[in-house]
Amino acid sequence: MNSGFTDARPLQVQVADDVRLKIESGEWPPGHKLPSFDVLATEHGCSLAVVRKAIDLLKQQGLIVTMQGSGTFVRSHPIAQLQGIERYSRSLWQSGKTVLVSTPRDSIYGTASQEIRALEEVPASKLVADRLGIEVGTPVWARRRTTAVDGRPNQLADSYYELDVVRGTAIMEPDTGPGGGLARLEENGYRLAEVQEELSTRMPLGPESVSLQLPPGTPVLELVRTIYDDTGRAVEVMVSVIAGDTAAFCYRFPIPD
Repeated sequence: MNSGFTDARPLQVQVADDVRLKIESGEWPPGHKLPSFDVLATEHGCSLAVVRKAIDLLKQQGLIVTMQGSGTFVRSHPIAQLQGIERYSRSLWQSGKTVLVSTPRDSIYGTASQEIRALEEVPASKLVADRLGIEVGTPVWARRRTTAVDGRPNQLADSYYELDVVRGTAIMEPDTGPGGGLARLEENGYRLAEVQEELSTRMPLGPESVSLQLPPGTPVLELVRTIYDDTGRAVEVMVSVIAGDTAAFCYRFPIPD
C-alpha cells in the first residue's frame, strides 16, 4: 500500500542502505558474495551506474571489498574486545598475561598478536609531557608496537616512560617478560594504583591509514592511557590509535556514592 511517503534519499544511498541492512542483520555474513551489479540493479529498479555508486559508498564505509575477477564480498571485521577495567586486574598480569592484547572470550572475537615497531629514546611531546608532569622535550623511553587481530593490524600502541623509571628493566628490551610492562614496573618498586583513560575519535593521519590498512572513510579511536603509582606519580603514558572497525570496549564498574 502506498503510504504517500516519498523517500528523499538519493537512489545510490537507498541501495547502499538496503545492502547495509542485510549485512548488519547477519543475512549476509562476513565473506558472503554480493549479487552481481545486474541483479542488484534489477532488484532495486535502478541503473548500473546507481549500483556502482552504492557499492563505492559501502567500500568507503568499510563494509565490503571487491576482489578482482572474483566479485564483491562482505568484509570480515575481526574484533578485539577490551574488557574495561578488568583488563588491569593485578591478578591478570601477575599471572603472566599482558594488558595490551586481550584474549578473545569466544569465537566472534579474533586471535590477537603484537610486534615491536621501535624501542627508542625520544623527546617528550606536549601530550606525553603534560601527563608525565615533565617539560616538553625531556628525553623519554618509547616502546612502539603494532597489534593485529587474525593477522590484520588493528592498533598502533606507543608507550612512554621517564628514563629513571625503566632504566635497567626489560621494558627497554623487545620482550618485557611475563605480565608485560606493568609487572616490570611493580618489580622496579612502583606500586600501581590508578589508571586514567581518555577516549576520542578522529580521522586517521596518512601513515596511520597505511599501517592499519584502513579502507577510505574509516575513523580511528585514540586512547591515551596514564598509569599512576600509589604516590600519584605518572609512570607510563600510552597513546594508542585503534582501527575504528575492529575495536570494542566493555566496561562494568560500581556506581560511585
